[in-house]
Amino acid sequence: MRKTLIATTLLATAAATPAAFAHQAGDIIVRAGAIHLSTNESSSKIKVNPLSGNQKIPGTKATLNNDTQLGLNFAYMVTDHIGIELLAASPFELTAKQKGTLQGMGLDSKLGKFKALPPTLSAVYYPMNKASAFQPYVGLGVNRTLFFNEKANKSGGYSAMRVQNTWGWAAQVGADYMLTDNLMLNGQVRYIDMSTKARVDALDGTQTAKVKLDVKPVVYMLGLGYKF
Repeated sequence: MRKTLIATTLLATAAATPAAFAHQAGDIIVRAGAIHLSTNESSSKIKVNPLSGNQKIPGTKATLNNDTQLGLNFAYMVTDHIGIELLAASPFELTAKQKGTLQGMGLDSKLGKFKALPPTLSAVYYPMNKASAFQPYVGLGVNRTLFFNEKANKSGGYSAMRVQNTWGWAAQVGADYMLTDNLMLNGQVRYIDMSTKARVDALDGTQTAKVKLDVKPVVYMLGLGYKF
């Protein structure tokens, strides 16, 4: 009888105590993994001065490649359901190319390459209760993308390249799956509103190519996280 009473008490206590899976106020979460930048770019028509007389050339555009790097994610839980999160990554390496025709000449060539660093600060909401090992979330924030180490395609006749830094908003959805009270799997998808301008100068100093790029990337990250 006594053993039955003790067992019943332990089961009742376990049922009344939620699993310590959920993130709680004061938690610090560090995530790391592969992060992929899918550029989804669209561009204005290219202006080549003085050849196009400061006019946009019909049928021309600029393109960018995609890239995968190491992603880092740092979060602090302000309450049990709301956190502040910073996205960081090793610099993405991007190549800009031009496409189209000017005065019968094909313009399909590489303009140059550069690196991009897109730190993003977001407020994040976790709706699930403490007993759930699956912790989805949504977030909204601001992005600052820094472009640097620009290198013009000298073999294509260009001497210098400049890409303008940008501000924009960002939105995300993601989820943690708790493997233990502290270790988690993480997946996230983020959209960043990113528009920039690029300029490339010719080696002889007589021409300049200008283009506006609406990059608007979708960023995917998959990795592991740890809660302190």
